[in-house]
Amino acid sequence: MIRIGFVRHGCTAWNKERRAQGNSDIPLDEEGKLQADCIGQRLAAESWEVIYSSDLQRAKQTATLIGQHIREAEVHLDARLREVNGGLIEGTTEAERIEKWGEEWREKDLGIEDRAAVVTRGMAFIQDVLQKQEGKHVLVVSHGSFIKHMLRTLFPGMDMEASLDNCSLTLVTYQKDAWELELHNCTKHFHEGMVR
Repeated sequence: MIRIGFVRHGCTAWNKERRAQGNSDIPLDEEGKLQADCIGQRLAAESWEVIYSSDLQRAKQTATLIGQHIREAEVHLDARLREVNGGLIEGTTEAERIEKWGEEWREKDLGIEDRAAVVTRGMAFIQDVLQKQEGKHVLVVSHGSFIKHMLRTLFPGMDMEASLDNCSLTLVTYQKDAWELELHNCTKHFHEGMVR
């Protein structure tokens, strides 16, 4: 058996402005750092042995802050965990996209990474983890759209449309050639009154 905990990175200024981030290397804001510290405290009370992270700043900072609470778990950076490349839409809001490309901007070729490419790199990562980390509890710090693509692939037919919250935890297990979803988009670790 292997247990994988997917963590979406903490929030950034662009998250709050609702700008597409993609591969743009945006750092955590102060709230994002607090969120990462908060989930780190939660995860410190559990058994995690390995941390993988996207090499983009916002995920790497989140993983590093989590790692400060889980001292025995080394952070490994992997570019395959990067967010879906947003092409020309990176840095823009929905309103700006409509103004620039019209209401049908999603149908235009704006250089956005297609689903097949995201799934190919993501599942290659998953297969490596299954081979190298068998029997372990593995944290994967990545990005909202990327994690949703992975969950849709592992659990076809499940409703994964809602956005994942920043620093949410989603737990999956793999045993006897089957995936099981234990927990989805959990944020119970946030302190009461913390702005989300």
